[in-house]
Amino acid sequence: MFYVVEIAEVIGVEPRDFGLTLKEIAFKKLSEHYEGLVDEQLGYIISVLGVEVDETGYMLPRDPNLYHRVKCKLLVFIPRIHEVAEGEVVELTDFGAFVRIGPLDALLHVSQILDDFVNFDKKNAVFMGSQTGWKLGVGDKVRARIVAVSLAGGKVGITTRQPYLGNLEWIEEQKRKERVPRAEKVVEG
Repeated sequence: MFYVVEIAEVIGVEPRDFGLTLKEIAFKKLSEHYEGLVDEQLGYIISVLGVEVDETGYMLPRDPNLYHRVKCKLLVFIPRIHEVAEGEVVELTDFGAFVRIGPLDALLHVSQILDDFVNFDKKNAVFMGSQTGWKLGVGDKVRARIVAVSLAGGKVGITTRQPYLGNLEWIEEQKRKERVPRAEKVVEG
């Protein structure tokens, strides 16, 4: 899930930057420091959205920098266990598929693709269910549930072995099957 979080920070303004505005300096320094960072509490930090700088700074003895308090808004991505997310298959391996969800690639292990025996066809680069005939390949759009998260390790595990999860084409097929009216038995007598 994407969030906007606000943090408080202190930045040091070096004398060589005195010609720029405080907001420009703060935005540059915070962007360089935070963008692309993975933090256990904040998650995957995607971008600095805005900065407010306290105009009054302070100095420290024998330090040429001027320090200012800043408040900063960050766009972050935090994957949550049991959250349902949509993404795109970006890579296939013998052991599963990698699905791009937000800024990261989550692992869809081969055992979590279908409630069916799944074969990996290296020649055609697809996983295929032996009974359903459903295929999963690079570029397919997928809806999955997050089942494991390790921000420190940069790993996210997902599953598509539940109703209305998986390749979006499979989900549409499931919906079509449900819409077909079932023949009702007519009992005469």
